[in-house]
Amino acid sequence: MSGTDHLRDTRASYDVIAADYAEQLQDALVSMPWDRAVLTGFADLVRATGNGPVADVGCGPGRLTGYLHGLGLDAFGIDLSPRMVEIARRAHPELRFEVGAMPDLELPDAALGGIVAWYSTIHVPDDLLPAAFADFRRALAPGGHLVLAFQVGDESLHLTEGYGQPISLNFRRRRPERVAELLTEAGLDVRARFVREPETYPFHQERTPQAYLVARRPLH
Repeated sequence: MSGTDHLRDTRASYDVIAADYAEQLQDALVSMPWDRAVLTGFADLVRATGNGPVADVGCGPGRLTGYLHGLGLDAFGIDLSPRMVEIARRAHPELRFEVGAMPDLELPDAALGGIVAWYSTIHVPDDLLPAAFADFRRALAPGGHLVLAFQVGDESLHLTEGYGQPISLNFRRRRPERVAELLTEAGLDVRARFVREPETYPFHQERTPQAYLVARRPLH
């Protein structure tokens, strides 16, 4: 699949399921203590450096953007899906949301104190992931932090149905060790790695372990 096909299919799929997705997951963090803990720790790191706003890349309907804002961060959201961005703007009118795509987010150099990529790089093809990480480093200010969340595994999952709608979405599961290698190759220092076992939530049954990685752009 070409990069153009990947963007087209991912955008169209999330446009179709945006309303249902937003409704089902709007209160998901209440049931997810590990996710809240990682995000809170990330927010502490960003506040400690105090060197810029935070981009929630692949923000969807803005639920994490709003949560980060509540933790005291100057957070804004970027998403490939115009429909998701529309919903996010309506749900959080006080925050900024933009349409954008990895690997080129068109953000200014060294402008960000932090980047959150929460289950968004899972849709980036393997051959484009190094460029996405390089773009993250470029946009981070020295000392700025990146946090990733993704499913652990070796096989990709392709879904053709979501919330009763026809879609075409690829979910790329990856090994934390390999993702850490790619971050290092992009010039980011990996500071923390955390893997947890699958959980069953009221809204979702996880199929694989879940990984969280925190990396930092070096000061020099």
